[in-house]
Parts: sequence; structure tokens; C-alpha cells
Amino acid sequence: MQEINQSIIDKIYKERPKNSRKYDYGLLIVIGGSDFYSGSPALSAMAAFQTGVDMVRIIAPKRAADIIASFSPTLAAYPLEGKRITKEHLPDLLSMIESAKIVSRGNLAVVLGGGVGRSEETQEVILELLSKTSVPTIIDADAIYAVKNKKEVLAQRDCIITPHYYEFLSLTDKDIFELTLEEKMKVVQEEAKRLEATIILKGEVDIISDGKETAINKIGSPYLTVGGCGDTLAGIAGALVARKESLFDASAAAAYINSSAGRLAAQELGESVVATDLIDNIYKIIKKKDV
Repeated sequence: MQEINQSIIDKIYKERPKNSRKYDYGLLIVIGGSDFYSGSPALSAMAAFQTGVDMVRIIAPKRAADIIASFSPTLAAYPLEGKRITKEHLPDLLSMIESAKIVSRGNLAVVLGGGVGRSEETQEVILELLSKTSVPTIIDADAIYAVKNKKEVLAQRDCIITPHYYEFLSLTDKDIFELTLEEKMKVVQEEAKRLEATIILKGEVDIISDGKETAINKIGSPYLTVGGCGDTLAGIAGALVARKESLFDASAAAAYINSSAGRLAAQELGESVVATDLIDNIYKIIKKKDV
């Protein structure tokens, strides 16, 4: 077991070569949102950009995509007709992922699930999309519910799953909230091994495991229960995977960056902190300032 600290930042962030090309540092696709939840994909995308990915493409139902595109000129949002993701969108999703794989020279990752909802059809689309692609994927939020009891879908790809305690219960049927930290770590490692996935269990202490290695992140703040801080974590992890970091290192660094940036924001704003404040502090962590 290891405790995550500043060294993970030193390991990942080196000086860029002068001859760097676009997409050398990744292209991230964020698939999410619905008629009601428009903010989640935007928060993931903004956090990813601040983490140092070269480009983010958002794919979302039309209302969400239109709202997201108005946030910033840096956000490219492709609108899908309708109020939520349905089976008719699957060909477009597959095509856009494949074209992104080509243009990015394989430096690609997908963040999937934020704000998509849990309708039966949308959950089926998530499973079919996962079964028909091989791109490394961060499975977040509503997508976590789709992969329960679907080990065969997870085992065929590189993926990071980002549950909080209730989502972990839904995914594994194991309620670990009242366990000791050591007991929680053991269960998370066992489940990561069983699912053949990397898990970031979000909590007061984040637990990260790929079934072989396990790490903990003790940096955080009780104010980070505010909505959107899980979306930022998923975006940070996606950016790092798109930059070709290993799943374990990307997960460990994402937990550290997200919680450290959030703690800085909370120290200043307290009860008033929101997820965009966390995003605004990511650069300070990457620049290796003390937290």
C-alpha cells in the first residue's frame, strides 16, 4: 500500500519537447448529459483541459450540448437529437470514437456516464458501446449502474471506475461504509481484481486499486461533497489516460489533483465552494505549489 503525495505530480509532469504535436498529449471524448443534466460533461471537459489534455470533444443530447457550447469557446460539443442518449445514437457514437482514434494517433480516452440518466435504453446503449469499442474508458456516475454484473464487458478493455460508496454498493453488492480503512482497502482491491478494472473509491480517504497495487489519498475536504466534484475527477483521470499514463498512475494522480485543488478552493471559500472553483485551482497543483 502506498499513500499518494506530490511525487505523483513529479512523475507525470515533465517539460514538454519543443517539437510536440497536437494530440501528443491526448484527445478526450466526454459522452454524457441529458435534457436535465447539462453540467456534468462540461465540468469533466473543463477539468480535463486544466489537467493538460490537448483537446476535448463532448457528445451530448442537443439541449445539453448547446448549453455546454455556450460556456466557453474552448468546448466543442456535438449535439445528439433528443432528450437523452438512445439506441439511434449508437452509430454516431461509434463513428466519432473511431475517427478520433485515427486523428489522435491512438492518444485517446473516453469519459462515459456523467448525467446520462438510468433509463433502460440508455443503460443498454452504454453496454453496447463498451462492448463494441476498445478505447480506454473512465466509467463514471450513471454508467456505473450499467456495468453491474457485466464483468465480461469490463474485462475486454482498459477502464477506470469511479464510484462513491453507494455506487460501489450498486456495482459490487458490498456495503463497506462502516468498515475500517484497512478493511475497505482489502475489499476494493479484491473487487478491482475480480472486475479486471481500476477502481477509484471516492471518500474521505480515496482508495485506488487495480487489483495488484493499492494506494490511498488522504488529501481532501468535507466541502467536496458538493455536486460536480466527481465529474471533475473523471475528467482529470480521462485527460491523464489520454496522455498515455498507466491506469493506476492516472487514477492515483487524478485523486490527488482533484482533492488537492478542491482543498485549496475550500480553504478560501468554505461553504460557498463549487466544482468550478476546484477547476480553477488545478493549475496550482500541477505547477507543484504546496497544498
